[in-house]
Order: sequence, then C-alpha cells, then structure tokens
Amino acid sequence: MDMVDNQIVNIALPTIQRDLHALPSALQWTATGYTLAFALSLISGGRLGDRFGHRALFVIGTAGFGAASLAAGAAPGMAVLLTARVAQGVFAGLMVPQVLSFIHAEFPEQERGKAMGFYGMTFPLGGLAGPLLGGLLTQADLFGWQWRTIFFINVPIALIACLGAALVMPAPPGPGRGSTDLAGVLVLAAALLALLYPLVQGRELGWPAWAFLLMAAALPLLALFFAMQRSLERRGQEPLIRPGLFRGRAVSVGLLVMLIFYCGMGAFFVLTLHLQDGLHYSPLKTALTMLPATVGIVAGNGVGMPMAPRLGRRLPMIGLTVFLLGTAAMIVVVTRFGAGLTPWQLAVPVLLYGAGLGLGASSLMLITLTGAGTADTGAVSGVVNTVMQLGAAAGPATVGTVFFAGLAAGGDSVDATRTSLLIGLALFAVALLACFLLPRATTPTPVAAQADSRATTNS
Repeated sequence: MDMVDNQIVNIALPTIQRDLHALPSALQWTATGYTLAFALSLISGGRLGDRFGHRALFVIGTAGFGAASLAAGAAPGMAVLLTARVAQGVFAGLMVPQVLSFIHAEFPEQERGKAMGFYGMTFPLGGLAGPLLGGLLTQADLFGWQWRTIFFINVPIALIACLGAALVMPAPPGPGRGSTDLAGVLVLAAALLALLYPLVQGRELGWPAWAFLLMAAALPLLALFFAMQRSLERRGQEPLIRPGLFRGRAVSVGLLVMLIFYCGMGAFFVLTLHLQDGLHYSPLKTALTMLPATVGIVAGNGVGMPMAPRLGRRLPMIGLTVFLLGTAAMIVVVTRFGAGLTPWQLAVPVLLYGAGLGLGASSLMLITLTGAGTADTGAVSGVVNTVMQLGAAAGPATVGTVFFAGLAAGGDSVDATRTSLLIGLALFAVALLACFLLPRATTPTPVAAQADSRATTNS
C-alpha cells in the first residue's frame, strides 16, 4: 500500500487538478506531503513498536492508513485531500517499520532470509504496480469516481491486513515503560525536514540558494540530536536512538551502502523520463517496458534470500555486480538504438536490473538488522527505511538535475540519459567496494549482543 500510494497519485494528478480546480503548487503537495510525512515519522514509529509491540503499532498504522485513504478519496476539495495525504504518510510511518522489526524479532534465523525475500519484493513490485494501477483505475472511471478509486482501493486491503495481523501475528509485549523522547523527536524531524525538503523540491524550484542553506542546517541539527541521545543514555533514560547502535559495522556500513545503492537507482528514474519525454512512450507502455524488472526482482529474491545467512556480505556484492551489468547493458542499448529504442531491446538490461535489486536490497537490510539487538529492531528498522527514503529522494534529485542540465545545454535525450546512467554505474561501483567493509559473518555484533542481553534481563 505504501509503495503503490507513493507512485499511483502521479498518474492521476491532471484529473485531480481538473476536478478540484487545484493550483499547481497545491497539486504538487499531494505527492510531496505524503513523502515528507512518511519519512519524518519512520524512526519514531519504529521506536514506538519496540515499546508497545510491533503488532499493535502495525494494526494502528494500517487502520489509520485505510481511514486516511477513505478521507482522501471522499475529499470535497484540496484542503481535505492534502490533510488526508499527510495523514496517510504519518500512518505509513507507523505501519512500515513494524514489518522489518517483526521479521527480525520473531522469525528464526533459518527462516529469516525467506521472509526478507517476500518483504523485499513488496517495495519494487509496489513501485511498478503504482503507475499501472493509477492509469488503469483513472481511465476506467469506476462508478463515476474517476481519480477517487486510487484511494478507495486501499480501504479493503487495509481492512484485510488489520484483521489478518490481529488474528495471526504473535504479539509479545513490548517493555511499555518510560516516556517518549519528544524533544529528540522534534529535533530529528527538523533535521530530516531540512535535508529532505530541498531534495524533494529543489530540482523543480531550480535549486535556489536557500535549498543548500537548509541542507547545510541539517548537519548541526543532527549533531544536536545525537548529543541529546548520548545525554539521555548517560542518565539511564531511554533515547529515541541509542548512539551505540552505530558502533557495529553491520549497522553503520550497511546504512552507508544502502544510501549509495538507492541514490544510484535515480538513474532508473531518468530512464523512465527518457522513455516518456524523449521517446514519447505512454505511461502504460513505459510501465510495461519496466515489467521484466518484476521478473528479475522475484527471481533474485527467490534464489538469493534463502542463502542469505550462509553467504553474508557476498550476497549484496553479487546483487550489485548484477546491477552493474544491467546498468552497463542499458547504456549500450540506449546509445546504440537511440530514438529507435524498443521495449524488447531493453528487456534483458531491465531484467538484470531487477535481479540485482532482488539480490542486493533485501540482503543489505537483513545484514543491517542483524547488527541490532532485539530491543532496538524497531529503531533500526525506522532508520533503515529513512535511509531508503533519503536515497530515493537524493537519487532522482541529483541524477535528474544532471539529466535536465544536459537537455538545457543543447544535448539530446539519449546523451543526457547516457550521462545519468554512467553516474548510476559509478555509484553502484562505489557501493560494491563499500561492501568489503561489511562484517564477513552476519552474527550479531558485541553491541547488539549486549543490547539483547540487557533486554532479556529487563524482561
């Protein structure tokens, strides 16, 4: 639901604008408001799951997401729609981190890789399904609801997910003690907003000077946040994020590799721009051209994740190698066939791209989570998802800027796309080299083991 909703709105924006007589700025916030609210609530949502139980927070987040979707679909004007979209983002921030946390805390090690494989498929599959569903539902105009069906479709799915979770998911009690670090939540939210807002909006606003100043302001805010967390830990109180979590290489290096990895995927965003704006593919034809990536993702997850505990860091390295091959193949076919490029010529490169994603993304998340103790899985899950959001925003912002700068300088779409894909290739190569810094084994680090021991003692 999260990934589909993140993508599905873009296709329906022209219809929403006509129906609600929306200004372009308000229209843009229907997508941006969701993204920012989601990213800002992930870490807090993950920590709340550690405290009050992952099942409880998952059910609350999913139910809230369904209710906010109903409000968005029934919105009489833009004010209600924008409020509902922000609410969707907040409830998604409560819902999404619980899944990773639940997998790490409740699945035995021999089954964790398989569970992560299923989880890893949801993000790219949702991202690919979003544009397809958005186009089909808007065009079908079911019951005369036009664009509203893209939100209403979430309601029965959320209801089924809530009932399924309530009936099936085990619910070991969280500690349930201590007060929420509200000051830390606010400072961290301010730091993430200062970083993410320019990345999400900067390219469309022409990168004004204040965007760079705002991103620079994120650094002292993050420094203040971690100083506050150390102070709470020294006083024996529970911080939002324990600074000691980042001492182990599994967590710190895993997050770094993920950030570079998702930044590099901005090149895939540029490829979709080239297909639609440069080659005049329809949104539906573009989505179908990307369909082989779905096959690759499913195959990569299915083959790789059961072997994740045994392969350790070698699995994301294999995934990144396949990613490099897929990106290099894209560069070759985009350059060779130019304006005559067909979906069939992209089929193998896109398939390799998907396979690399299936092998690399889930295994990186698993390695990073393995470095955390059970008591901190929610916090680390929130950080992992926030880093993914940061990379997913930074990639299109930076690589997309290079793409449009190439067009503005008089280059054609093929040249601009090739340059952007080369940047993606370089980022994947850096991520592959950074994988050598990951620990060889996926056993918990001493910090994580200490946290597990402390959690067991406290319970």
